[in-house]
Amino acid sequence: MTLLYAAVCLALLWSGIGPFDRTTWWLEIAPILIGFPVMWLTRHRFRLTTLVYVLIAIHAVILMVGGHWSYARVPAGFWVQDWFALSRNPYDKLGHLAQGFVPAMVAREIFLRQGVVNGRRWAAFLITCFVLALSATYELIEWWAALALGQGADEFLGTQGDMWDTQSDMFMAFIGATVALALLSRWHDRQLSTLPSREGRTRP
Repeated sequence: MTLLYAAVCLALLWSGIGPFDRTTWWLEIAPILIGFPVMWLTRHRFRLTTLVYVLIAIHAVILMVGGHWSYARVPAGFWVQDWFALSRNPYDKLGHLAQGFVPAMVAREIFLRQGVVNGRRWAAFLITCFVLALSATYELIEWWAALALGQGADEFLGTQGDMWDTQSDMFMAFIGATVALALLSRWHDRQLSTLPSREGRTRP
């Protein structure tokens, strides 16, 4: 996984070169600056499955792209906006979809390996609840940023004039979590089954 870490670090350096708004860049990449050092320090004691590592790296790139251009100005989002005749740049919705998709798989790995919950059905329900709580917390952080920074937080919020932006963001996270659990659970279980039993995982 060293190459994956190196690729993410290079992408992070790229995103920090001439971002549209430096404050927004710091706010967007903050989860990366917190999460990746933690994963690096725990890579031997609690090594994650390859699937989860790759998903986290993809999510990090989505955050870095949004931080570099600001979510409302990502070029790929404008292309999608033109193709589907949308009223706004939809890149931020991709970010919130990933905010549900990737944390759901991270939570699933931790919940199952640490025996937080017994039974796959309860695990799916509680993971979805966790993702919604995480999404709500992120929306609170955006609110606090808006209060603290005033208009300086506009690029970070990225509402683009949508009065229902907060609700739709949380809904996208819910969709992301649901799709991830539906599509990847069996694949994830196969990777979990290859881990040494001493790591405290529960068997699929």
